[in-house]
Amino acid sequence: MKRVCTRQFRNLTRLRSFGEVREKISRSINHVCLSRRSLHGSACRLGELELTSVRYPHVQRGKYATLTEKDVDFFQKLLPQRVLQDPSELDGYNIDWMRTVRGNSQMVLRPKTTSEVAEILKYCNERHLAVVPQGGNTGLVGGSVPVFDEIVISTQLMNQIISLDEVSGIIVCQSGCVLETLDNYLAERELMMPLDLGAKGSCHIGGNVSTNAGGLRLLRYGSLHGSVLGVEAVLASGEIVDCLSSLRKDNTGYDLKQLFIGSEGTLGMVTSVSILCPRRPKAVNVAFLGVENFEAALQTFQLCKGMLAEILSACEFMDQESMQCIQENLKLTNPIKSYPLYILIETSGSHGSHDEEKLNVFLEAAMGKGIVQDGTIAMDVTQRQNIWGLRERIAEGLLHDGYNYKYDISLPLPKLYEIVEDMRQRLGSKVTRVVSYGHLGDGNLHFNVTTPEYDKEVLGLIEPYIYEWTSQVRGSVSAEHGLGFKKRDCIRYSKEPNAVKMMVKMKKLFDPNGILNPYKTIPL
Repeated sequence: MKRVCTRQFRNLTRLRSFGEVREKISRSINHVCLSRRSLHGSACRLGELELTSVRYPHVQRGKYATLTEKDVDFFQKLLPQRVLQDPSELDGYNIDWMRTVRGNSQMVLRPKTTSEVAEILKYCNERHLAVVPQGGNTGLVGGSVPVFDEIVISTQLMNQIISLDEVSGIIVCQSGCVLETLDNYLAERELMMPLDLGAKGSCHIGGNVSTNAGGLRLLRYGSLHGSVLGVEAVLASGEIVDCLSSLRKDNTGYDLKQLFIGSEGTLGMVTSVSILCPRRPKAVNVAFLGVENFEAALQTFQLCKGMLAEILSACEFMDQESMQCIQENLKLTNPIKSYPLYILIETSGSHGSHDEEKLNVFLEAAMGKGIVQDGTIAMDVTQRQNIWGLRERIAEGLLHDGYNYKYDISLPLPKLYEIVEDMRQRLGSKVTRVVSYGHLGDGNLHFNVTTPEYDKEVLGLIEPYIYEWTSQVRGSVSAEHGLGFKKRDCIRYSKEPNAVKMMVKMKKLFDPNGILNPYKTIPL
C-alpha cells in the first residue's frame, strides 16, 4: 500500500493485514460461483428445495413430448458417452447456483460440435421435445435451468479456441469456453476479454453473449452488442446460421447476430462467437474510498469522469450493509473505517507513473472538496484482487443468510439509492438485511434482500412494488442479468406493448414449436 504524502491525504489509510485478508479469500474471487461438483452429492440440500413447478404453480407445462426409450437410444448413438441420466449427475444441471429454482430434467446432452447441436435440435423439434441450452449455469434469474423436464444441452465440451488474430485482437471460439480461460489465453498475448464478471471462473462465453452480460468494466469497454463481431447459432429447426464474421465493418443487410445477443437461448443456441478484444493495460490502479452519503458518491463519480477520463475502467459502489455482510459471513476485513457507502475506482492505462499521478490529483481534489472522507490505494496485484474481492464476493456472502431475493435494475443515477432507502422502510424487521451494491458508472443497482428461508409474505412486499417503482422512474427491471424465468412476466414494466408483441412474433418465427428454452424471457 502506498501512503500518499500530501497534506490533503492524511485520512488515506494503509491497507491493513493483507496476509490475513489474503488467507481469508485464498479461494479465487470467482468462488462466488458454486461449482457443479458442490451441488453433486448434496442431495439433502437439493431435496429441501421445492421444484419450480411447485413453488410457481401458475406456470403450466407446455404441450411437449416426454422422453421415450427410442429418444434415449437416438441421443446415445449420436453422443456416445456424452449423455447423462444418472440422478446424481443431473442435480447440478437442474438447480441454479442461487438455489432458488429447481427443474426436473431427466437427461443432459453434451455435444462437442455445431453439427451435433444441429442434429439434436432438429430431432427435438420434430419430436416436440423442449430443451434448455446451458453454459456455466451461473445465471441469477433461472434462465439456464429447466422449469419442468426439459432436456439440458450443455456447452461444457464445446470449449475450443478456433482462432486469434493478434494484430486486430479478434478471437473466435466455441460457446463453451470459460471466460477466465479465454482471458488467461489472451493475457499471454497482451490482450484481454472486454468482459469481466465475478463468475468468470465458471461462466461460458456463449452464456455471456446469450444474456448480454454486462460486468464490471462496461464503463470502459461497452456492452457485448458492440464487442461481439459475429455469432454462429443453431435454430430450433436444426438450421445453422453462420454469422461468424471477423470484420469490424460489415454493412450488408440486417445485423442478425444482434438477435442472438441477449435473447437467452429463446431464438437459437449460440455455438461459436467472434469477439474484439482490447489490448491489456500495462498499468492498473485501484482505490477504495469511503463517503458519507449517496450524493457524495455521485459527486465522486462525476469528478473522476472528468479527471480520470480515458484511463477510468470501473467505478463501483457498495453500501455499509454490504460490508457488514461480507465481514460477518465471510470474515473479510474492511481496509478503511466504517462509512455509509464505499466506492471502488479502477484505472487502466499504458503509462504507470502518468496514471498514478492522475489518480493522486483526483484523490487530492476529492478530499480537498470534502467529498471523500477516507481511502486506500492498492499497490500490487494481490492488493488489487483483495479490494476487488470485497465487491465481488458480496453475492457469495448473501447466500450464508439463507434465502436471497436478488434484483438487477437500471435507474437514473439520481434515483439509484432512493429505492434502497424506500425498501428498507417498507420491509423493516421482517428481513435479515437489505443490501445494495453495483455499477455506479452505468446506473446498475444490485438490490438484495435476505431471510432465513423463502418467505412468500416478504416476496409479496418486494414484488411487484420494486418493478412498479422502477417503471415509474423509467428504469429497467433487468440491467444485465436478463429476464430468464423469474422476470419473464415483468418485461412489460420496461417495454411498451407493441415492442413485446414484436418479440413474441420473432419467437414464433424462429421457433414455431416453442422448444427453445420455454417459459423464459418472452411472456405467454
